[in-house]
Amino acid sequence: MRNIVCGAIVALGLAAAPALAEYPERDIQGIIQWGAGGSTDTVSRSVTPHAEVILGAKVILQNVTGGVGAIGLNQAERADADGYTLLFGAENPLLYKVMGLGQKDYSDFVPINIIARGIPILVARPDAPFDTFPEMVEYITANPGEIRFGSTGPGGLPSVVTAMINEKTPLDVTAVPYDGDGPALTALQGGAIDVMPAVLGAALEPVRAGNLKAIAIFDTEGVEQLPDTPAITDTNPEFAEILPWGPFFGIFVKAGTPDDVVAKLTDAYGQATRNPDFLSMMDGRGFHMLSLTGTEAQNFLDTWQSQTAWILWDSEIAKNSPEDFDIPRP
Repeated sequence: MRNIVCGAIVALGLAAAPALAEYPERDIQGIIQWGAGGSTDTVSRSVTPHAEVILGAKVILQNVTGGVGAIGLNQAERADADGYTLLFGAENPLLYKVMGLGQKDYSDFVPINIIARGIPILVARPDAPFDTFPEMVEYITANPGEIRFGSTGPGGLPSVVTAMINEKTPLDVTAVPYDGDGPALTALQGGAIDVMPAVLGAALEPVRAGNLKAIAIFDTEGVEQLPDTPAITDTNPEFAEILPWGPFFGIFVKAGTPDDVVAKLTDAYGQATRNPDFLSMMDGRGFHMLSLTGTEAQNFLDTWQSQTAWILWDSEIAKNSPEDFDIPRP
């Protein structure tokens, strides 16, 4: 009789206990490290609606700019490790340490998906007094300090490409920083700056519209989207030893987030990156799709950090040696 009573009490207790909520039970916050209209913003806002359908929840995207992406990263790092704060980032944090911008990088996060790699392109204002890379070098040499190069701050694509250029062909230019490639490309179209290393996906439409002039594809081969624009190695083969290289776009969640939540986010964004509409957009803008997860994503981040940190150090752009942070030379 006592066993029956005890069993009944246990059953009642289980019935009264609330069921564990299945993630996600509320909206998710998404922090984009860069300004509206830039390549990271475009990719993040294009892939997320497809992931929302799979997650069954809304991801509220917010641009948190400043500090070369550090303000957004710090805000995401301060959040709870519960999967309700996602960081939509790019390459810059992997260079904070060598650039003397801080002690954090993506080591405090888990990569949900490394979505794609961008292809760099060198663009100029439409009325720039040069049309090719050799002509640009000749003009800058004859007019030192006159040409204004747009930048997104230390460690961003423009600074890395500029470092690559200076390693091979030192140029006397004036760097003008902006909070992301969106604002910088707007400034370039308005004539506030003269030249900008940018990601192809963000610069493609302004080039096609005649609002920007394409100088060179900063890769070892041209692209079908701009067939008349040469690869930098076509005119300057010395760049082949440090190319191909490109920025990337990724989604991260704070380390310590429960494994089942990481798995659900990974699956949702993995499916989203395979959506035909998203793939069409990415292909049309010249992005190289990756969709890396798990160990593959982490290996990509480690390799990218090693390659780029040492490029910056060898170009005397970095403030700290990669060796100080146990970043191996590739």
